[in-house]
Amino acid sequence: MFPSDRDRKLPAFGRKHRGWHLAALLLCATAGLGAAASAAPGTAVGSEDGKYVDAEGSPTYNIAPDGKLDWYTFSGYRRYHSECHVCHGPDGAGSTYAPALADSMKTLNYEQFMTIVVQGRTNVGAGNQKVMPSFGENRNVMCYLDDIYVYLRARGDGALGRVRPEAHDPKPESAKSAEAACMGN
Repeated sequence: MFPSDRDRKLPAFGRKHRGWHLAALLLCATAGLGAAASAAPGTAVGSEDGKYVDAEGSPTYNIAPDGKLDWYTFSGYRRYHSECHVCHGPDGAGSTYAPALADSMKTLNYEQFMTIVVQGRTNVGAGNQKVMPSFGENRNVMCYLDDIYVYLRARGDGALGRVRPEAHDPKPESAKSAEAACMGN
């Protein structure tokens, strides 16, 4: 599937959100990250305005040795518990009717995660039907989709425990302006 075909399947709102992912790919491609290709999954190899990317250019977390989170991972924690935990359980641990996203993140890549959240998904099997509704038009999810992804990625990698993070970086000015633009303020 060509990128333009993939974008057409996303609502206009989701297409606007993809810009940061493409910028992250460009950042990694031009940053001379030859040694980064051997970095462990989830390892931040580049950053811009407080957003971190891995060797593939996918959004990732950055947790300092003292446990201090980058702003976007902390924001993802907050947004996940605002919009997602009702079905997927506290800290991405799952429930009787929705999977543990902390486990799912071990096999889902960024594009798969984005597609499922934007378009929704239905899984039927063995008398068990699970439906993930589409959140493609929900600004409370779409404006923070990367944040939710990096939080769940940190949970899935075991880099972040099942607790409210105690310390985090301050909210960058770029995050404030992106939020205002995305939310229509």
